[in-house]
Amino acid sequence: MRVSSRSQWWRRHGSDVDASSNPPAADGADAVQDVAGDLPRAPVISSREPDEGDLDRFVEWIWAEDARASAADEPVADTRTTTEEQYNMSSLDDALQQLLAIEGATGAAIVDYGSGMALAQGGNPSFDLGIAAAGNSNVVRAKLATMRDLGVTDEIDDILITLSSQYHLINVLNTQSANGLFIYLVLNRAAANLALARHKLKGIAAQIEV
Repeated sequence: MRVSSRSQWWRRHGSDVDASSNPPAADGADAVQDVAGDLPRAPVISSREPDEGDLDRFVEWIWAEDARASAADEPVADTRTTTEEQYNMSSLDDALQQLLAIEGATGAAIVDYGSGMALAQGGNPSFDLGIAAAGNSNVVRAKLATMRDLGVTDEIDDILITLSSQYHLINVLNTQSANGLFIYLVLNRAAANLALARHKLKGIAAQIEV
């Protein structure tokens, strides 16, 4: 049978063919050693169960090797976002979604009243929230300045501006982790429950950390 003849031929020649077709193992080992010799050495892990310090050192090593491998003449700006910054952005986005979930809400923004810039904004209140954030920053600064002139030491809870079709609520954040910010919430007057909206707004404001 062909199978038996093939097996007989393989027994006679197969080992020689395999030996000639495959490179010596020593050459392959030398090649691996040559490649490994060109690679940068990773930092040594301090224990069998790496801790956060080991991870930080490994990440620093990766960035250092990436910087050395870069052939650019000018230094590349470090655009990495820290874990704390990512958490802050996530916290603001979560708060924004909760604000827009309030019944009757058509727009919301979390604003730095020192600069007038919105750190987060969303919704569609039929006007530019960026301009509204800057304008209402003037309102907050003016009210705080008036309180200082009058010697009033109380903190602002919220400011309500009533329009014919809308409520504009400004909640000034007084916590240490969010000092200098305020929440700007726009409500459809026909659809919103003002008392409930203020209650929910106060609860959301207490959770914001930056």
